[in-house]
Amino acid sequence: MKPIRWRPSRGRLTAIVLVVVVALGAAATSSDYVRAAAKEAVRGTADTHDQEAMSSLHPAIRGYVEAVDAEDVDALVAVFDDEGTVTDTGREFRGHEEIRAWARDEVIGGRLTVLRNTPRDGGSTVLLRFDPEGLLAGFRANYTFEVQEDRIRRVSMAYA
Repeated sequence: MKPIRWRPSRGRLTAIVLVVVVALGAAATSSDYVRAAAKEAVRGTADTHDQEAMSSLHPAIRGYVEAVDAEDVDALVAVFDDEGTVTDTGREFRGHEEIRAWARDEVIGGRLTVLRNTPRDGGSTVLLRFDPEGLLAGFRANYTFEVQEDRIRRVSMAYA
């Protein structure tokens, strides 16, 4: 018996390719980063810190921003309490060693721009633009810092 070979018409083949392209595009744009980058791409952003917001930052938070911009992972870790915690879009990193590994892999080499600071008791919510090294588009994120004495106790990050 001769095997049956299915040969789609040119129209069916075009439809199949179109469905695959649309499905892949939907999957790619469903990531939080892609949505945030796309949103940021249509919004103008200055390349410099808002000086009033920068000067109103708690010294530990300012140290965080300056350490990222200086690409200094040791200085970044130093602004955290020994039991400090970073929650980066749902992932948690606790203590100096986990924070060091996270910062080295995901933060150092990028650039932060302070856009707004909203101080509150025990910390601040800071609107930042983060431009990761090597990526085409940065994104805005709200960093909610909890500060205890002179160190960061916790920072939580969420796309703005």
